[in-house]
Amino acid sequence: MTELVRMEGIDKRFPGVHALKSVGFDLRAGEVHALMGENGAGKSTLMKILSGVYHPDEGRILVDRTEVAVPTPRAAQDLGIGIIHQELALMRDLTVAQNIWIGREPRLSFGRLDEAKLNADAAAIFDAMHIRMDPRAIVGGLTIARQQMVEIAKALSYRSRVLIMDEPTAALNDAEIAELFAIIRKLKAEGVGVIYISHKMDEIKRISDRVTVMRDGAYVGTVEAADTPISTIISMMVGRELSDETAIIPDLSGAETALEVSHLSRGHELKDISFSLKKGEILGFAGLMGAGRTELARAIFGAEPADHGEIRVHGKAQQIRTPADAVSAGIGYLSEDRKHYGLALGMDVRANIAMASLPRYADRFGRIDEPELGRIARRYIQTLSIRTPGDRQELRLLSGGNQQKVVIAKWLLRDCDILIFDEPTRGIDVGAKAEIYRLLNELAASGKAIIVISSELPEVLRLSHRIAVMCEGRLTGILPGGASQEEIMALATKREGLAAE
Repeated sequence: MTELVRMEGIDKRFPGVHALKSVGFDLRAGEVHALMGENGAGKSTLMKILSGVYHPDEGRILVDRTEVAVPTPRAAQDLGIGIIHQELALMRDLTVAQNIWIGREPRLSFGRLDEAKLNADAAAIFDAMHIRMDPRAIVGGLTIARQQMVEIAKALSYRSRVLIMDEPTAALNDAEIAELFAIIRKLKAEGVGVIYISHKMDEIKRISDRVTVMRDGAYVGTVEAADTPISTIISMMVGRELSDETAIIPDLSGAETALEVSHLSRGHELKDISFSLKKGEILGFAGLMGAGRTELARAIFGAEPADHGEIRVHGKAQQIRTPADAVSAGIGYLSEDRKHYGLALGMDVRANIAMASLPRYADRFGRIDEPELGRIARRYIQTLSIRTPGDRQELRLLSGGNQQKVVIAKWLLRDCDILIFDEPTRGIDVGAKAEIYRLLNELAASGKAIIVISSELPEVLRLSHRIAVMCEGRLTGILPGGASQEEIMALATKREGLAAE
């Protein structure tokens, strides 16, 4: 088959992160080439370079065996490279045809829009795709699957011969996936090359010709999809060396159950989830993108309440409909997006630590006891080794690791017995990670019940006494601490009604 694209020696660095390390990739006409790897492996960064969003620091890109520069997304479109992001970039209030030809609308004399040609040109693309779609339909009224067809049509309107699809089935049901795959097969037959990014192993086997695996920003290998067992692909994805440190599993057989979740469900995001958490335990939650881990945490915390199910704290049923309900029950939540949901960056360290406990330090006229808050803030600064010139330092001036410690201090001051950490070390350096790990272990040893959600498997294995694994909103299994990465990935890719190979 004719080679459409080749990427050689692609290297990319961001501040503090070596995102891509001399990575290679190629795509042939008429094939689906799957690009796989754990969260953070570098897949999206590589595709953003190919589609003109990022510029490589080193390496070269060849299209039709000719070296090219791809400085902008428009340059990529001009080269016949289209990308369909997981978050669709359509304007919901415009029609299908208007979305496809936005910025390139056909015009009549005096600049008037040629509505008839606009719709006819859009209809011609759908005819070529062998699907029925009304070009005059408002995009906001279409299903996600049909919106995805509009995105594909838009990419093809640029005469794209290379189509990058990032998690295209994340929001689709089985019937819609079958429809999408039929479109992809038609595109293959016409010589279009498709780069397919997905975490769903069964889909990779159904639709892909070749599979390239990345790990920690590096190229691992390329295999033929039909001849390679899923277990082999999983091993390629997780084959990094583990940290020397692993979790020390305490004997919690006699410990009190702090949190019990029974049959928790919400819409299509959470499906009949049940688990328990003991005092002194760190329960890790693993899973791939879209597994529902953050949605579960937010449901327990009342930020996005469950439709069904029961939450018991220390044996007592709780009605948690708001975060205030959760805090009253002794549950603290450290969001994966701490800068938006956990911190007030424009305020000082003292105010952030006291944020969840202010009523305790106010008199009946609402006046805050600032000297007492200062003493408390300084105590936590010392206890948690928060590096700051003082408790009046503006929080935005602290490092990511120290900001995370301030959030921890906030919930410790509120005396929460149950702490949910969502991506606790995201965006912080290796040294700060080690301090957070130490702190989490100390909190567990003091009797706190802790949930840790992390996309980094070594982190889950290093911290967790037990490991709960989720896939597509379901809890697919709970493993003992010390389980292998392969065992976790097998459960993380175990879709409903399908056995992991």
